[in-house]
Amino acid sequence: MTDTAPGEPWLEHYVHPCDWRMDFPPLSLPDFFAASVSAHGDRPLVDFMGREYSYAQLHREALRFAAGLQRLGIARGDRVGLYLPNVPHYVAAYYGASIAGATLVNFSPLYTAAELADQVADSGTRLLVTVDSAALLPTALEVLEGSQLETLVVGSLAAQLPALKGLALRLLGRKSLTRIPAHPGVLRWDDVLADGPPAPVAIDPMSDLALLQYTGGTTGTPKGAMLTHQNLTANARQVEAIDPRKGERDVIMGVLPLFHVFANVCVLNRTVANGGCVAMLPRFDAGQTLKTLQRVRATAMPGVPTMYQALLDHPDLGKTDFSSLRVCISGGAPLAGPLKERFEAATGARLVEGYGLTETSGVVSTNPYEGEDRIGTIGQVLPRTRVRLLDKEDPLRDAPPGEPGELAVQGPQIMQGYWRRPEADATAFAQRADGRWLRTGDVAVLDAEGYLSIVDRIKDMIAVGGFKVFPSQVEDALLGHPAVKEVLVLGVPDAYLGEVPRAYVTLADGASDSGDALRTWLNARLGKHERVDAVVVRESLPKTMIGKLDRKALRAEVEAAGAETA
Repeated sequence: MTDTAPGEPWLEHYVHPCDWRMDFPPLSLPDFFAASVSAHGDRPLVDFMGREYSYAQLHREALRFAAGLQRLGIARGDRVGLYLPNVPHYVAAYYGASIAGATLVNFSPLYTAAELADQVADSGTRLLVTVDSAALLPTALEVLEGSQLETLVVGSLAAQLPALKGLALRLLGRKSLTRIPAHPGVLRWDDVLADGPPAPVAIDPMSDLALLQYTGGTTGTPKGAMLTHQNLTANARQVEAIDPRKGERDVIMGVLPLFHVFANVCVLNRTVANGGCVAMLPRFDAGQTLKTLQRVRATAMPGVPTMYQALLDHPDLGKTDFSSLRVCISGGAPLAGPLKERFEAATGARLVEGYGLTETSGVVSTNPYEGEDRIGTIGQVLPRTRVRLLDKEDPLRDAPPGEPGELAVQGPQIMQGYWRRPEADATAFAQRADGRWLRTGDVAVLDAEGYLSIVDRIKDMIAVGGFKVFPSQVEDALLGHPAVKEVLVLGVPDAYLGEVPRAYVTLADGASDSGDALRTWLNARLGKHERVDAVVVRESLPKTMIGKLDRKALRAEVEAAGAETA
């Protein structure tokens, strides 16, 4: 590949088969939301545990929240944080803060006080929104006392539920709630909502930041990806554009955490773009998800592979009616072929794999919802998205034809850079003759029909006596054994070869295979330089906040254990 202008022949192999030339004009989040409210005002936007909230209702609340923020002195560009589970307040606060011109910052509900305080300080968050959950409010109060945070806005979890469920939570779930204290920096949600419209704010969709979305920190300290209004609205429209059923009945399961970029675009903004409804649960629970899916007759469900495995493992799977479910989108981690096959056989729904990054506002590519779905690939890129494969040693050159290379991306969804990290920007982008390309750090191959396959991450490659070994290839081989449920492969020190691969696995229910037996089975199927020195059977493998296997955490555990042994 060479630097080539859009429209040249090579580009046709790098674009989605739907009309990739379709345009996504600049659009702010407030205008994006208002347009859908105008078209679908009476429709339910959220079903929360059986209580429905319409587009018009949540838009009114967002406007009142925006006016309340302005009354508190929040101005254009100020940072407003969301420290929330999946609740209706999230939607009103998300769009309301954007109407006020503020920049949103998503914080994981699983953060410790130290983690939350660090990101509040790094982002310069002035106001934080949370709920009176015992898992959240004490942490938020601790951060309020010890950081630059000025105001904490607290919503009532029970007040957002259906009446009987809310009453039951107040009476029976007292241990799960925390009393909102009398404090000059603490305001109740309802007290912030202002009467009257907010003052208009001029927003430039192309340059004004809508969201600081912190990376998961898999390669070091989390960094805030700067996402503009256009980044977010364009990606939502890109995802909507490839849905062959857009405009039809649309009820999506909202079990991915909305603080994560995957859910932000594929659950919330994409559903708003299509006038659909989010069947929202505060967090993922397999049993509750199955009940809700059947109750609302959901048509789609984005998730991570571990969620689909948890549904398969639940005893109520066979009692659940999946006939309304058309497609499930898997992201966040590689989707194993056997898991895909088992889930599709059990539910009758299609499970397709997609790919994206925090730095791409959510989504770069996906397998088609209908048509050819190539197992083991991350599908084809979205409309108006360009990709190329860079030489793994020199990002200013392309990979040799037919060989793997570092995946680089251009498109309207690509971040502006990292918040206050110019040194990180310098390595995140490759400046080519035709503009900046985001370097993903993922090694990929591309076939003639434009289907991408991720081979591995550059930083995860294992150097074995001068050979490069991709952990994912060893993992894929081991997942072919019926006893293996989950697997991660790491490089461990070796006196002769420098590094050798070692596999860490959990076993399927009822399996009792030993690590030695699995190693013998696996090594017979690998090249000599790929062979593992051991297979370690564990009760569990560490996972990230959204449930995907966490290679970084496992590496830290192994290194700590090695240090203790030494």
